[in-house]
Amino acid sequence: MNELLKRYLPREEFESYEDFYKNYTVNVPENFNFAYDVIDELAETRKDEQAMVWCDEKGAEAFFTYGDIQRLSNQAANVLSAAGFGRGDPVMLILKRRWEYWPILLALHKIGAIAIPATHLLTSKDIIYRCTAADIAGIICVDQEKIMAAIDEAEEKLKSGGKQPALRCKAFVRSVRDSEIRNPGPGWVDFKPLLEKASADFKRLPKVNTNDDIMLLYFTSGTTGMPKMVRHNFAYPLGHIATAKYWHQVIEGGLHITVADTGWAKAAWGKIYGQWICGTALFVYDYDRFVPRAMLDVITRYRVTTFCAPPTIYRFLIREDLSKYDFSALKHCTVAGEPLEPEIYEQFKAGTGIKLRECYGQTELTVTVCTYPWLEPKPGSMGKPSPGYDIDLVREDGSSCDMGEEGQIIVRTGKRRPMGIFGGYYRDEELTRSVWHDDIYYTGDMAWRDEDGYLWFVGRSDDVIKSSGYRIGPFEVESALMEHPAVLECAITGVPDLERGTVVKATVVLAKDWSPSEELKKELQNHVKKITAPYKYPRIVEFTTELPKTISGKIRRVQIREKDRV
Repeated sequence: MNELLKRYLPREEFESYEDFYKNYTVNVPENFNFAYDVIDELAETRKDEQAMVWCDEKGAEAFFTYGDIQRLSNQAANVLSAAGFGRGDPVMLILKRRWEYWPILLALHKIGAIAIPATHLLTSKDIIYRCTAADIAGIICVDQEKIMAAIDEAEEKLKSGGKQPALRCKAFVRSVRDSEIRNPGPGWVDFKPLLEKASADFKRLPKVNTNDDIMLLYFTSGTTGMPKMVRHNFAYPLGHIATAKYWHQVIEGGLHITVADTGWAKAAWGKIYGQWICGTALFVYDYDRFVPRAMLDVITRYRVTTFCAPPTIYRFLIREDLSKYDFSALKHCTVAGEPLEPEIYEQFKAGTGIKLRECYGQTELTVTVCTYPWLEPKPGSMGKPSPGYDIDLVREDGSSCDMGEEGQIIVRTGKRRPMGIFGGYYRDEELTRSVWHDDIYYTGDMAWRDEDGYLWFVGRSDDVIKSSGYRIGPFEVESALMEHPAVLECAITGVPDLERGTVVKATVVLAKDWSPSEELKKELQNHVKKITAPYKYPRIVEFTTELPKTISGKIRRVQIREKDRV
């Protein structure tokens, strides 16, 4: 075990999953600050070791040591401090996968500010909502005209609406190549020259934070209603030691990639905290358009050792000829974001020899249910509960479900609170109480437990379909459809029906070389009937070129349902 990890993890090795669940603990120092206590420590002890490898789809690349990361974060902290930012100031980052995200985020930690990572897909309406809801004081974004124009429009509307200007500062980060922005509008600051000129010395500020201060604020992707503001405190990074060490199984001195934009919480899970504590370097592939072959090329060329991605990525990867690639450096692969269809698991294993390990969690939580190293993966199962998570499945009346019975996933927090669980929804105590009361956090997700204690995801409680007296989870039907070679992606929803109350509908994106037809609809329906109980088959099949998704890439079944009600 490396010395830094030993400071926070009293025990590293466990004999079994049961031993791990019962005895895993994390030491939480007083006033912990990841930027000082981890990054600056690594810069002292491993100054010249590789911390991050960055490359983009156009061939640019950059390499950073822990000493580089400390220097750049110190420079960024000096820039932000000089601009008047400090403890408790909310600053939004729209930096995609640019390498500057990491030192700027760490700089915000160093000055005790609140970092609000956000996606580049936000509209001016989205930005207005976030600025108003969180009193955002500044925005740092990439140098893309569409993003900067949306920010300008949002600011003008905030002013014209009679509100005080929300932003004390607007800064943009130029790309490593020619910038889109030649003459930015009024009020914009070019961050890079300021970063380059700033001092590399930055001493730890006195009383910069307590463990309970807000470090990160995430706006959820909003599958229903307006996005909620999920707050995480300064101890949150320690909750992701288990993520990196026992789910990703990162290798000390290795190279880990989690495929995620920095604008959503998966980046915190897989692109910074637990990985650096556990001593692996980060690999960042910066791209605008996902090309499966390009992803496979960089993974194998840079000798990535651990890889994590959502099911959508794997769906495309398995369509390539995996035998053409050298996966000898790749040791562990993981998947999360949505349930994994067994067909993808089997094809990826056949092509790489690696068993995908699933996990379940939320923006509000850390790794909650997982296929840990001591567990044999069951394709399609999330695995078993994580240490610190007292998980139960309950009926609508709150009573515990029997084995095989579907119920809502809850976290009992009366005896202990999981490391890294959120502190509630920012500025919304009523909303917090609606999902977390009587020492129970209600996830809103449905699952069932098998005879071995593995949990199987069914869907959001709103997504479960009730048809002719039956309860039908969308995932099982989607998994069945995904086994057909014509199906690239699909979503199962319920459509109102006078006779049955609700009928099952499949919205399908076809793989290349397949065309929509009535014959194919019937073929898909019969295919599902053979794999699942016949009553679950989709009575309606609709072909589309793409599925509606949230800004974090999750399928918005609610949008499909709303369209069908019109």
